[in-house]
Amino acid sequence: MQFKIKIAGSMPDVGAIEHTIRVVDPSASVDIDQTGQTLRVAASIDASHLLGLIHQAGYPVVEDQLERVPSECCGGCGG
Repeated sequence: MQFKIKIAGSMPDVGAIEHTIRVVDPSASVDIDQTGQTLRVAASIDASHLLGLIHQAGYPVVEDQLERVPSECCGGCGG
């Protein structure tokens, strides 16, 4: 699943968030969009699990900041 999380306040530690999520999903990816206002996450977890992991990584988020986005997967990799 793909998610966008609106950054509010301080900039999140992307490395810490990615590390925490990859314990659950080793193929997950985390980055910040070019505007610096949105954290983007692609991972095989649901929204509530994602929020918990981001909290665990030290970045406080609330459900209102999270947006689930449709997959852009073409299926070419077999995933």
